[in-house]
Amino acid sequence: MRNILLKIAYDGTDFSGWQRQPDKRTVCGTLEAALSELLGFEVKLDGTSRTDAGVHALGQCASLVIPDDGIPTERLAKAVNDRLSFGRLEGIGDVRVLSAEEMPEGFHARYSSEGKRYIYRIYVSPVKSVFRRTRFYQLQGPLDLVAMSSAARLLSGEHDFAAFMSSGSTPQESTVRKIYGIDLNIYPAEESPRDAFGGFLDRLEPGDDPQFPYELRISVSGNGFLYNMVRIIVGTLVEVGQGKRDVQSVSEALEKGDRGLAGHTAPPHGLYLDEVFFARETLKS
Repeated sequence: MRNILLKIAYDGTDFSGWQRQPDKRTVCGTLEAALSELLGFEVKLDGTSRTDAGVHALGQCASLVIPDDGIPTERLAKAVNDRLSFGRLEGIGDVRVLSAEEMPEGFHARYSSEGKRYIYRIYVSPVKSVFRRTRFYQLQGPLDLVAMSSAARLLSGEHDFAAFMSSGSTPQESTVRKIYGIDLNIYPAEESPRDAFGGFLDRLEPGDDPQFPYELRISVSGNGFLYNMVRIIVGTLVEVGQGKRDVQSVSEALEKGDRGLAGHTAPPHGLYLDEVFFARETLKS
């Protein structure tokens, strides 16, 4: 048997999230159906992250076990993509397997993960864009990016993030998580490739605001996340940037663990699962 790790990208707009659900179109369900048809037996995927409806992914991961015979591992991604994209506009579907890689026995996409990085994209412009409505959180007013960066630093490190978990979430054994870092970068709105220039917040002075319009990209990496934690972090930072709360309110929310002391939950369509981190030793065959 082969233990296979899939790396997956998807546009979450028309999906009811990652996790399989009866009578709803989900990313996991769509992939399992395509793989089952391709391989000739029922496939069950173990995904790293259960992204919500509307959330996108640049680097979601999932694992599955398949027999040694059959389609070679190096041809699996193309084969399943051909099925996923058949009949779609320009031969591209809204979910795509980026790579398939054979892993050691015992590897599990969820339990072998040591952390993740999410990217949240905000379009800041006086005029909202119809073409960005499913890809960005759109804000029309200026943001105090220096204050937002200061608030982000308070959230880095290991804390009890109970205030940054949605009310009514499944009770957790612990709400302590470690944030490796939160980075804020600004990009020109009309040309913003993933690795374009950015990161010049250190040259801004309090009260400065970049030329409209622009994209603000907030990158959050950590060892694990509570339900809606990243979106609540973003909502809190946005409220700091809008002057609706001060920087120190972030510390108060962390200390008291009260959901009412943190900011709003930013909408799902600005969120992208960017990368999953695995320990080097778990990747060795």
